Amino acid sequence: MASQEFIDLQTEMRRCQLCVEGGYEVTPPAVTQGSVDARIMTIGQAPGITEVDAARPFNASSGKRLFEWLAEAGIDEDWFRTTQYMSSVTKCYPGRVKGGSGDRVPTRKEQALCRPFLDQELTLVAPKLVIPIGRLAIELFFGRKFTLSEIIGSEQVQDGRWIVPLPHPSGASRWHQIEENKQLIQQAIRLIAKRYQLLFATS
Repeated sequence: MASQEFIDLQTEMRRCQLCVEGGYEVTPPAVTQGSVDARIMTIGQAPGITEVDAARPFNASSGKRLFEWLAEAGIDEDWFRTTQYMSSVTKCYPGRVKGGSGDRVPTRKEQALCRPFLDQELTLVAPKLVIPIGRLAIELFFGRKFTLSEIIGSEQVQDGRWIVPLPHPSGASRWHQIEENKQLIQQAIRLIAKRYQLLFATS
């Protein structure tokens, strides 16, 4: 059962207009999903426009690929969405890249405006396993001086939590389509499966 503090946080995030007031062309509301009692938490970059429409993270093709990876770790999508927790570095859709293709990467200022929400989510949910998805989310835990090839397929323990990163599953990214990188993703999937089994073995 969700605590009142968690419910209040969800309401506050969905009402937030800080980036809009700062002149950023974002599309609220915040998009998150899941339970305060989650043991696993995913953190993406930011929702896409279909995520805003559907009011759930990783709703489109990126989500299909993400949950194919998680299924290999033995994790069911419907179970995960209802019992675990899904969030992102910034909570609102940042819009399209001007003059280009794909969604705009949130600026450092937008990330800073949203960071208190993420800190509160981590505190209230207190996940045992965090899966940062894509470079922007991975940087929160591993800093900026790394290549995906150095970090995918590894894990760290930080603040008592396992951190197992995944690349962004977007079709716009070619990284996860390269053969040697697929092997690193498989290593990450095995780590997620191991932690998942440990967390829920006695559930």
